[in-house]
Amino acid sequence: MGDGKPATKGAAKEKTTAKDKVPAKSTVKTKAPAKAAAKKQVLLSGGNPQIAKAEGEAPVQAYIAALSGSRQEICRRLDALIEETVPGVARAVKWNSPFYGVAGQGWFLSFHVFTRYVKVTFFKGTELEPAPAGGTAKEARWIDLREGEAWDEAQMAAWIKQAAAFPGWMA
Repeated sequence: MGDGKPATKGAAKEKTTAKDKVPAKSTVKTKAPAKAAAKKQVLLSGGNPQIAKAEGEAPVQAYIAALSGSRQEICRRLDALIEETVPGVARAVKWNSPFYGVAGQGWFLSFHVFTRYVKVTFFKGTELEPAPAGGTAKEARWIDLREGEAWDEAQMAAWIKQAAAFPGWMA
């Protein structure tokens, strides 16, 4: 107007570039990393997956699926053996470990993954016949299932059945 340049709508549009039409960085970058972070599993020491505390079969299966190699195979077989031995078993992930229990009775067993083995803990292990060899706690006993070593599934099933019959640990 007073500068000698025409005041048209087209002039304003010519100054707009493709760069001006790109959403702000925060809008573009927040979606992609969030999706990537959700898919990437955090592993703790020993390859133990970090799974949020939750009740039900889904978090336990997520824990097992996040494992690799023979530890995953051991945990899949152990989970199946527990289900076969105690139909309708309650499951949860607490403190980055799967827990198994009987509704109204409490938790009777948990396992945790280490670098070369899976530690299976029976919370009332001193009551089992024969008691698993591992442990010096007041009541708990455990057994380590090592990679590449066979384990006695019949004995494990007997311990699971006995443990499920006792009042469990309430957490």
